[in-house]
Amino acid sequence: MKTKEFSIVVPVYGCKAALEELYDRIKKVMDKISKSYEIILVDDHCPQNSLEVIKKLCEKDKSVIGIEMSKNFGQMKAILAGLDICQGEFVVVMDCDLQDRPEEIPRLFQKLNEGYDVVFAKRHQRNDKKSKIKVSKLFYKLYTIATGQEYDPDLCNFSICRKKVIKNYCKIREEHRAFVMYIKWMGFKQTCINVKHDKRKEGKSSYNFKRRLKLATDILFSQSDELLKFIMGIGLLISIISFLVIILIIVLYFTINLSIGWPSLIVTICLMGGLNLFAIGIVGLYVGNIFVQVKNRPLYFVRNYFNYKKERENENTI
Repeated sequence: MKTKEFSIVVPVYGCKAALEELYDRIKKVMDKISKSYEIILVDDHCPQNSLEVIKKLCEKDKSVIGIEMSKNFGQMKAILAGLDICQGEFVVVMDCDLQDRPEEIPRLFQKLNEGYDVVFAKRHQRNDKKSKIKVSKLFYKLYTIATGQEYDPDLCNFSICRKKVIKNYCKIREEHRAFVMYIKWMGFKQTCINVKHDKRKEGKSSYNFKRRLKLATDILFSQSDELLKFIMGIGLLISIISFLVIILIIVLYFTINLSIGWPSLIVTICLMGGLNLFAIGIVGLYVGNIFVQVKNRPLYFVRNYFNYKKERENENTI
């Protein structure tokens, strides 16, 4: 199988109206820098039936590869499905809503050629709601504290990586995924460049507050055990304080005949009961993640491929 020079992987969910313009702009850019490339559009069970547009683009251009997921598996697994079959020596990942500008790809590639393995796009002026930006910054700050690793909330999935990076990324088959965080954790020589961040072509992001909170929780509890250490520290601190208070009460009882009433007992029981439930809940989340991971189920299923040569199927394990 002849290797391509570039692969552009795009998870598709919503923004059906943007797909043809996205294709035209990617093709216009790529024709200037390479004649050997593939555009992989992954339909993550889009409710707008974006698959129709993907099929038309595949019929129109053999360099376009379509992937139809069997159901909605989420953006990160849709990206993985595209990366599992991509053939490019250089792999670009970007969103479908045209907030990531295809015209920035040559700049990313130029920076990569300075000796880097990964180049991320950094949105220096984000065209997102202020609430979304604040929530994103808060999550990354908490994640930095929990993992001890610095993460920039202005980095996005829009990036270019060398093939060796993507091959190693695809070896990670964890249930809860985060593209940028995993790539940064892997190491390799990385950098970023500032890019312009456009407004969304249509509609609004499917990542509402509830979904963002779930994603943040999944990632946090699957990537770090710092919360368990924190709970252990809190438990140790409470035990020490409780022991000192008991000694103080005994001393006061024998010196000033202090009477300890039932309210203090009830408050103490409620406090300890609440802390126990909180600690058990934290442990339960970790155990739940272990339960999901050890089942070792496939991370996604593909219903159909378009313009996909069957001999590739044995090259990637799904």
